[in-house]
Amino acid sequence: MKLRYFSHSAFQLTASDGKVILIDPFLDDNPTSPVKSEEVNADYIILTHGHGDHLGDAFKIAKRCNSLFICLNELANYVSEKGFNAHNMHIGGSYNFEFGRVKLTIAHHGSMTPDNYYAAEPSGVILTIDGKSVYHTGDTGLFYDMKLIGEITHIDYMLLPIGDNFTMGITDAVKAVELANPKIAIPMHYNTFPLIAADPFDFKKRVEELGKQSIVMQFGEEIEL
Repeated sequence: MKLRYFSHSAFQLTASDGKVILIDPFLDDNPTSPVKSEEVNADYIILTHGHGDHLGDAFKIAKRCNSLFICLNELANYVSEKGFNAHNMHIGGSYNFEFGRVKLTIAHHGSMTPDNYYAAEPSGVILTIDGKSVYHTGDTGLFYDMKLIGEITHIDYMLLPIGDNFTMGITDAVKAVELANPKIAIPMHYNTFPLIAADPFDFKKRVEELGKQSIVMQFGEEIEL
């Protein structure tokens, strides 16, 4: 499996069978994204919540690629009403897709769409693909159940926000890593706008001081998991 980081909270996972999964594809209006939406394809699109910087360019990509949306029930209903295919899920539920297993977790944030549709709770997501587990926390503050999440599922890669103001800052994100105990922590949701400026290498340093591993992915970089 390959993981590519577009910046903000936008990631692409490519399974060994070639299936492409996008998470929160905010690209065209993202000043730090190295690609535009027309350069990206997706078999599946996972949305953690309905905010514009996470819903992003999902509809443009799905229209071109006939992608299947995977998201929380109310957000999936919103997507369906827009004419797209969606698989409805809810917090704590999991489902085996062609590419692997998806489970939604809690996240502490909001979820209003750009056109003022209340898309219920936000979520995080755990993807288990090709024997590896990736936990994308979504936009969230710190919560103690991250420890429980890490106890139930061995997390290989944890993708978590460090930009503060709207989400966890670095100090809380380091504590989140301590709680969830992933093999590798990867920071996200920082430096897109001045309000969420943060130093990912400070995060990496603090994680490594705990005796844990961290990778800072450059915007546009792809790694093999």
